Amino acid sequence: MKHLISLLIFLGFACSEPAEEPIQWQSIEADLQTLLIQAQDGDTIDVPAGNYMFTNPLILDGISNLVFQGQGMDQTILSFEMQTSGAEGIRAANCTNLTFQHFTIRDAPGDNIKVTDTDGVRFANVKSEWSGEPSEENGAYAFYPVLCKRVVVENCLAIGSSDAGIYVGQSDSVIIRNNEVYHNVAGIESENSRWVEIYGNNAHHNTGGILIFDMPGLTQSGHTTRVYDNEVISNNHTNFAPEGNVVAVVPPGTGIMMMATRNIEVFNNRIHHNRTVGTALASYILVEALGAEEGSQLEDANNQISEDYDPYPNLVYFHDNEFENKHWFPTLENDFGLLFLRYFTFNLPDFAMDGILPPDKEFVMCLNNNGEFNFANIDAENDFEGRSTDWSLYDCDSGTIEPIFQ
Repeated sequence: MKHLISLLIFLGFACSEPAEEPIQWQSIEADLQTLLIQAQDGDTIDVPAGNYMFTNPLILDGISNLVFQGQGMDQTILSFEMQTSGAEGIRAANCTNLTFQHFTIRDAPGDNIKVTDTDGVRFANVKSEWSGEPSEENGAYAFYPVLCKRVVVENCLAIGSSDAGIYVGQSDSVIIRNNEVYHNVAGIESENSRWVEIYGNNAHHNTGGILIFDMPGLTQSGHTTRVYDNEVISNNHTNFAPEGNVVAVVPPGTGIMMMATRNIEVFNNRIHHNRTVGTALASYILVEALGAEEGSQLEDANNQISEDYDPYPNLVYFHDNEFENKHWFPTLENDFGLLFLRYFTFNLPDFAMDGILPPDKEFVMCLNNNGEFNFANIDAENDFEGRSTDWSLYDCDSGTIEPIFQ
């Protein structure tokens, strides 16, 4: 009997799982691109259920009130793994009122979906991912609306981006809600955008959960953002951003990070088990001081600092958030983690600020109703000499900050 079982195993008849059905990839590239080129204002492009492989980007330009939809996240799969031309999977520009919904897009060499110069864009029930292990070879952005107005990203999944899963840049009137983001460097990032609401999202197992940044050298400064009712949990993934990218400075184990932004309200978030810092508030001065390699994003940003750029955060209202951290030690992969290990061992900060404040105007920040939380002002401006864990200076209420999200 023993020899019979061995023979059966050798022949593949015993103790084996049935082989998975191979994915049946199809090509509808020429027909779909033709539909997009010939589309009229108000059209709906219905992509049937199936697995489709593309070698070129799908392009929309100058169209209004168009709906591009599949039959569901798990039903309509668009893969750009074999793409040989262009960088984006889907690229749209100069449009009005676009809707993308009910499909999965994956593995573009650059950004999976990029939309520029568009008034009205909605992503709903879309999964945008890189299907392999997180890697700096992955594309930068899963969702990438930039220079847009009236942006909504809702009920979506973003996975594996080497920069940000859901990114919105230099845009106005933005809602990012009820999404799940994981295995990205930044789960959600708002950069130089205005009137932004980020709520109801689950940001977990990224390097940093939610980032609100204001960078130099761009077409507008950002302001007026609310971040609330989010789950920001265990964002401890190794930072796999290409060296020199701005997000490469984010320490693994960062829940929420705000940099050089103003008029921001952060409340009712669960910020748990982010091993280095629950929430960080930083000036661009600190990022600039990190230096940058030739040709990097940081060097380019540093070279574009103008007199009207304000590198200091201000008007920050941070309240009614919930903190937990089961970790005793921060990351050792980043200078900030090493700093916290040296000065705040066994007392890692739930809220940390760099202490670099505007020299020519009042700095206004209120922290309240956040339970028992660890605070740290690292006083980076004075080589950490005046570091402090006393937050009483910022124990105030919303009445101190005007206006909040008007």
